Amino acid sequence: MRFIVTSTALLKNLQQISGVISANTVLSVLEDFLFDLQGNTLTLTATDLETMMRVQMDVNEAQGDGRICIPSKILMDYLKNLPDQPITFTISEQDLSIEMSSEVGKYRIGGEKADDFPKEPAPVDTTSFIMPSIALIESINKSLFAVSTDTLRPAMTGVFFELAQNSITFVSTDAHRLVQFRRSDINCPVQEGFVVPKKPLQQLRATLPADDTQLQLSYNNSHLFVTSTRLSLSCRLIDARFPDYKAVIPTDNPYRLTVSRVDFLSALRRVNIFANKTTNQVVLDINGNTLQLSAQDIDFSYEGKETLSCQYSGEDMKIAFNARLMIELVNNIEGAEINVELSTPTRAGIFRPVETTENEDVLMLLMPLMVGV
Repeated sequence: MRFIVTSTALLKNLQQISGVISANTVLSVLEDFLFDLQGNTLTLTATDLETMMRVQMDVNEAQGDGRICIPSKILMDYLKNLPDQPITFTISEQDLSIEMSSEVGKYRIGGEKADDFPKEPAPVDTTSFIMPSIALIESINKSLFAVSTDTLRPAMTGVFFELAQNSITFVSTDAHRLVQFRRSDINCPVQEGFVVPKKPLQQLRATLPADDTQLQLSYNNSHLFVTSTRLSLSCRLIDARFPDYKAVIPTDNPYRLTVSRVDFLSALRRVNIFANKTTNQVVLDINGNTLQLSAQDIDFSYEGKETLSCQYSGEDMKIAFNARLMIELVNNIEGAEINVELSTPTRAGIFRPVETTENEDVLMLLMPLMVGV
């Protein structure tokens, strides 16, 4: 088996799937890329047993079909340090050695049997729907940051895909904040839901093209399959029931605070510098059309205050939030201004953009802290 490929093209394709490979693996073959050459098409695959990702590329010249596992780290390190030029790969079926010849040198490494590489799960009894690549990327961006890291509650360590006939909703929560992002331009065949782990979603976000390329999303009871022309990913779904998130969203938050998103975000970042590093508590004191942000750390005698102008309808209120979580939340809202819907200092605040985008609806919820704690 022999083929010639451009070094930068190979590196670019390998970088798309390399994030799947785990740093600490039990099996040595899980540290490898699977190279599968059929005619002039080279399929590259990486897996960690839970997620499998593959990408296809064309080679310049090929002789003989075949499959082999090549160690990922040494190959990536070699390609990163090689100028753009053709590389000839010559693979020996007898001793599984891989010879890489370029204009400047010749290198040899040992491979492993392709038969030892894990098999991709078969897409059996799947239900499918179509979604543009850019729509999936935006949906992941809007929801992934609020995913929990608490492995004791596995359902919250992923994003809940809630399907309906005329929409798809992406929900994530870590028990302190919650994001509900709905797209009404996607048609799903049935009304159901599943939870997708964080890692494959990070991979999709990093590798999918930010355009209108149509993706096919197929799922069954155990796996999600995402396929486009040249790239495909399969991952095991989280086998746990997602919490009833609608029960925690307040239905009656009558008070409305409207403030410049950029000014609010900048003030939050400055005031948070002076907050207690354990709680990150920042107090929002709303009085008429004036919003004061304040934080203090009694242990170090730190204190910070800033005042912003706002539009507010409701009773004057003093409510506290974790500034670190609120900064991340506001940073993921688009538009010039944000609306904050409030009720009492002990009930969750709802954050929304003032400007709405067609076919999109985003709601972000943040639980308050006890003022003074």
